[in-house]
Amino acid sequence: MSTTDVVQLNGATISVDTNTLAAFIGAIITPDDSVYDEARQVWNATIDRTPGLIVRPTGSADVQAAVRFASTHDLLVSVKGGGHNIAGSAVCEGGLMIDLSMMRSVRVFPEERRVSVQGGALLGDVDHETQAFGLAVPLGINSTTGVGGLALGGGFGWLSRAFGHTADNILAMDVVTPDGAFHHATAEQNADLFWALRGGSGNFGVVTSFDFKCHPVDPSFLSGPVVHRLQDAKSVLTEYRRLALTLPDEATCWTVLRKAPPLPFLKESDHGQTVLILAMTYAGDIESGERALAPLREIGSPIGDGVSPHPYAGWQAAFDPLVAPRARNYWKSHDFVDLNDSVIDLMVEAAQSLPSNECEIFTAQLGGAAGRVAPDQIAFPHRGHNFTMNIHGRWQDQTQDDECIEWVRRLFEIAGAHATGSVYVNFVPEIEDGRAVGPYGANQKRLEGIKRSVDPQNRFRSNINIAPACG
Repeated sequence: MSTTDVVQLNGATISVDTNTLAAFIGAIITPDDSVYDEARQVWNATIDRTPGLIVRPTGSADVQAAVRFASTHDLLVSVKGGGHNIAGSAVCEGGLMIDLSMMRSVRVFPEERRVSVQGGALLGDVDHETQAFGLAVPLGINSTTGVGGLALGGGFGWLSRAFGHTADNILAMDVVTPDGAFHHATAEQNADLFWALRGGSGNFGVVTSFDFKCHPVDPSFLSGPVVHRLQDAKSVLTEYRRLALTLPDEATCWTVLRKAPPLPFLKESDHGQTVLILAMTYAGDIESGERALAPLREIGSPIGDGVSPHPYAGWQAAFDPLVAPRARNYWKSHDFVDLNDSVIDLMVEAAQSLPSNECEIFTAQLGGAAGRVAPDQIAFPHRGHNFTMNIHGRWQDQTQDDECIEWVRRLFEIAGAHATGSVYVNFVPEIEDGRAVGPYGANQKRLEGIKRSVDPQNRFRSNINIAPACG
């Protein structure tokens, strides 16, 4: 007999026999195994939780077996895709962690402009396969992010203004619900579940496979950063604000206030200096992109310009070194309709006192196609804002925890007066109160009703939770 102690939903600890995990052929990891400490780690090093049991399924049948095992023993459950979530929702304390890292298959159907992606795949896996056919899915901006968590929370990146959020491009999903049942969800089949999964995060089950719509994206992709000195940041951001609202959907420009990385087109003396970076892309032909991005590149007096055709998959991984795993991270985020003068002043002021060399304030430009979807069309509701600011605290030394977290919270609090009150669920580091709109907005009530139907015991609660409706 192989037994281990696991925490139940009510907080009690019971001893379970892992040999009773019937019909499971994947890996089973307990705290006594040599790989346990590595297996429980996630991207954010501030997360240090200890599951009672970790399982690594090889396919949907294994996922069903694991979920049924959890149901039989009334276990607390969490699900790990890429393990990149800032709140560490992949890892539950003492419960059963279902780790999908052995399920990373990606299959492209180029004639249909469709790709089938297993629930444990990373963004880089999808980009690698789709780009072989000159296609892409609108995903995030870090190749090591898990597709599942990104897509279920909404998902956005360089292609969102052109083609919508990641969740807008989901065609179908295979999902194991908390009772262990397998469902295929589309707009016509299990429609309520399909609606809820596209923005309702990990509240409704384990998605074992996604089908995404693909879009033509040439492997030669106009993209790159333009770098300005911090002393010019206010004037540059003011002009950027004006130009951003005039850009075609294919053009996207994000802003980053941080210490300059050792970019090859910068002078060595500028490395490590606090700078403003305009990171821009164009999802179309190079000549049209050059024209569209020219006004942005002509703002002020930049100290470096790295905009040129780059391999799309390479650009998708370009920021990976700045967000490598196992640093300590704490984020806070706001959505804005506009970057008014006060918000610009607050960002520039905060950038003058970065508490570590890795902290940054980035602002994603949205709108375009992503903003022309009705707020209730899918569960992801936030369509009316043009910018999302993420105050990204990142550091290595645990002794800096208080300083870095306080820096993030200070800017978050004072900038809140200018924000919409909504928040992207994947940027929420903890369960929060006081948001006027929150992560689920006006769709919260419908989500609670679907949660009651699918997961009345709230077994899938290791997330920014949607509680089942009462009554």
